[in-house]
Amino acid sequence: MTGAESEAHRLDKADPGHRHLFHVPPADGGRYPEAAYLAGNSLGLQPRATRAELLADLDAWGSLGVEGHLEGQRPWLSYHELLTGPVARLVGARPTEAVVMNSLTVDLHLLMVSFYRPAGRRTRIVIEDAAFPSDSYAVRSQARFHGLDPDATVLRLRPRPGEDALRTADVTDLLAAEGDTIALVLLGGVNYLTGELLDIPAITAAGRAAGAVVGWDLAHAAGNVPLALHDWGVDFAAWCSYKYLNSGPGALAGVFVHERHLGRADLPRFEGWWSTDAATRFEMTPTSRPPATVEAWQVSNPPILAMGPVRTSLELFDSIGMPALRERSLRLTAYLERLLDEVTAGRPLTVVTPRDPARRGCQLSVRVGAGSAGELTKRLRHEHGVIADAREPDVVRFAPVPLYSTYHDCWRVADALAATVAEVTP
Repeated sequence: MTGAESEAHRLDKADPGHRHLFHVPPADGGRYPEAAYLAGNSLGLQPRATRAELLADLDAWGSLGVEGHLEGQRPWLSYHELLTGPVARLVGARPTEAVVMNSLTVDLHLLMVSFYRPAGRRTRIVIEDAAFPSDSYAVRSQARFHGLDPDATVLRLRPRPGEDALRTADVTDLLAAEGDTIALVLLGGVNYLTGELLDIPAITAAGRAAGAVVGWDLAHAAGNVPLALHDWGVDFAAWCSYKYLNSGPGALAGVFVHERHLGRADLPRFEGWWSTDAATRFEMTPTSRPPATVEAWQVSNPPILAMGPVRTSLELFDSIGMPALRERSLRLTAYLERLLDEVTAGRPLTVVTPRDPARRGCQLSVRVGAGSAGELTKRLRHEHGVIADAREPDVVRFAPVPLYSTYHDCWRVADALAATVAEVTP
């Protein structure tokens, strides 16, 4: 692999990305000072601007006390509105349709209160069999909450035998055939395990045509692939912001509700202090008067110090733009794929992510045929300074994030795998 290193350096000069805007961890092994960080699909790197921005919000608390609610550079009462425009642009929403609040699974539950309304034959929830466990737990608990048997209520979509990714036609055919029994479709936009990008507009159209509500978990899609939630007619969506959105461990999540559902009096919803119209909030009346926006789904007042890093990161996406990031993502991922093709040939390693660039984000998942995924990632880190993540028992995920990953990072992944995983003797 050493002969290809010069090509990686040449590509980095021609297509440099934005690595200088981020803190990159030092290498924990190998011959390079910085880690080759390919785990942004699990936790994004810290933007260099985050610390100063967060300290400024802390200073406002120290110097203003309670008056910071209404005074200062970024008053807390309206702080969440600073995030509304950027997050709406990021996911292809109108400003009234998007808000940053809570954490991902909490938001999914709040949304299912409104949008999972089983009745008659229409009770089932469709998820992918390889859904992130938290989603599986959430929908099963919702079924139990409604007095239903989760084993009979939750319909898990599996790829065809011998395949790793779902086929769009199989999903849409099932919705057409069994749609009158399905109340909710809740799928991951990009599958966390395989990196497959589902056809969100086609599946959304099929689900709605079948009479179901269609929601999306976009934890691995927001900040990874371009989204057009309003135009695609998605009913609702939620996403975290600590992966591709680089907002810190456990960072706040985002919520989308299509405008056709806003202001509906017939839609049940949990309410709290921040669910009522801001213009009348301090009248302190006992009855909520929710606005005809997605902010009606807010419950508690926003945690300002947690919102700061989200705001900082969203400003990066606004300034660079998802179209440019997607184009660089396609180039980086294709380069890594080419290198992995060289390494996996003759070794017990198989790339399980779809090869079609339109069917994936910036993640390539590799199935390990010998040993465990966790053992391999430890060796990659401690022997070569390559940080990836394992999904036991046998999948290692590599994410060349276009904001900060380099072609040289990709080369280091392939070089480390070649040195770590022995070839199979014929």
